[in-house]
Order: sequence, then structure tokens, then C-alpha cells
Amino acid sequence: MLARRTLGRIASQPKALGAAPTNARNMATLREIELRLKSVRNIEKITKSMKMIASTKMNKAQRAMQAGKEYGLANSELFQHAPAEDAGKRTLFIVVSSDKGLCGGIHSSVTKATRRAFAEKDKVDEDSPVMVIGDKSKAQLSRLLPRNLVMSFNQIGRDIPTFADAAGVADLILTSGVKYDKIAIVYNKFVSAISYEPAIVEVESEALLKESPGFKAYEMEDDVTRDLSEFSLANAIYAALVEAHACEQSARRNAMDNASKNASDMINRLTLQYNRGRQAAITNELVDIITGASAL
Repeated sequence: MLARRTLGRIASQPKALGAAPTNARNMATLREIELRLKSVRNIEKITKSMKMIASTKMNKAQRAMQAGKEYGLANSELFQHAPAEDAGKRTLFIVVSSDKGLCGGIHSSVTKATRRAFAEKDKVDEDSPVMVIGDKSKAQLSRLLPRNLVMSFNQIGRDIPTFADAAGVADLILTSGVKYDKIAIVYNKFVSAISYEPAIVEVESEALLKESPGFKAYEMEDDVTRDLSEFSLANAIYAALVEAHACEQSARRNAMDNASKNASDMINRLTLQYNRGRQAAITNELVDIITGASAL
């Protein structure tokens, strides 16, 4: 009886100034979890929408890639019958990237392939020039190879690349006045819908075409060789652009798919945490009610 009266007096005493309720901390935590849940759900909606858009674009890009590969096969057949004899070490690297992100490590893969090519000192001159198509790889190479970067292109291939885009790039390269012995195009090669790999395709310059045994066997005017060299460069750039675009859309679809899965896992964890906190808050309130009732 005495203990019951003592508990009653303690319960009826006013609380100290500034003291927070017992479940105030739990309520603040639950409110934070609820806001975070709402934010993650919105992110999941965005990533799922971007995945659907990337899937649609990937189908179009794959059809364009199949058509663009014919240009690359024509170039390969030409250079197979006209191999270069003594190509110099000064190589012009054309790195094919894009201006957009949110597609995994597709831009860093061509950057690393370019660095590996420069590491082969016996094959590549350390002062070889580099030209970049796309702002993403340009930002990376400007830190790694600032002295070699001579020109960059952007706003190319925002949708499906066209041969006009490749011809414009080839014309600017040929009229830039940059000295080189041969050209190497670094791009991402499409392997499957979930994988890609960096590749390097070499294009012979006008001087190498003139000195090749296959061309020496025939009498050709300089204009013919020059036109053939320009056209083969545009062909190779176009084939690399359409294949790199297909890889970009595939990588973006996979990245958004992984992001959606991670968001779903985070939603499940936060929901479980929210339910546990809410149950703990309800339990504490019940304990307070029962304690107060038993103190009367």
C-alpha cells in the first residue's frame, strides 16, 4: 500500500523544464525514416522509367549498329588487301565516348584502353595526339593525358549517330593540321546486351595507303587516294559511333536495372526498420499506460 502511494506521488510530480517526452526520440526517428522511404520510392520510380526508356533506345541502337557494321567490314577488307609496311609510332587516337552519364563504367573503359595503349612505349610515341568524341572521356583524359589532348567534339550522337556526323568529324580531323603516321579509334565493342569490351581499330593514313604494296601495283591519281583515305576514315568513325552508342544504351539499361533493385532492397529494409520502431513506440506507450494505471 505504501509503495503504491509512493509511485502515485512520483507519477503526479511535474516534469522538469525542457525534458522531452519518453517517446519523442522514437517519433523523430520514425519521421526521418518515413521521409527517407518517400525519397527512395521516388528514386525507384525514376530509375524504372529510365530503364524502360533505355530498353526502347537500345533496340533502335542495335538495329542501327547492325547496319553500321557493314561500313566497318568494308574498311577491314580494304586494309586487309593494302597492309601498311613501315608505319611510324606517332598515332592519332580517336576516343569515342558520349556526353551523357548514368551508364556505368562505359566511359572509363575507353579511357583505360587509351592509357594501356600509351603504356606500350615500343609501339606508340609518348607525344601522340589524342582527340575525344564526348565530354565524359574528355574530362578523364584531360587529367591523365593533358599534353596529348588536341581536340574534342561534343553534341555528337545525342540520338542515333548518322554518317553525316562521322563525316563531319573526319573532315575536322583531316583539316586540323595535326601530324600523325596512323590513326587508332578507341571505342566500346558490343558483345551482348549485358556486356561490352574496349577495342581499338586502326585506320591507315593517305601516306600509308600510297606506300602499301597493294596500291603501288596500280597507277592512281593523288585525288583518288586522298578521297579513299577520307572516306575510309569516315566509315571507321561511323562504325565505331553506332557500336559505342549501342553499348551506351545497354550499359544505361543495366545500370538503371541495378539501381531499381538496390532501391527496392533499401525500401524493404527501411520498411522493416519503420515497422519495428513503430511497434516499439506503441509498446512503450502501452507500458506507460499500464504503469500509470497500476500506480492509482
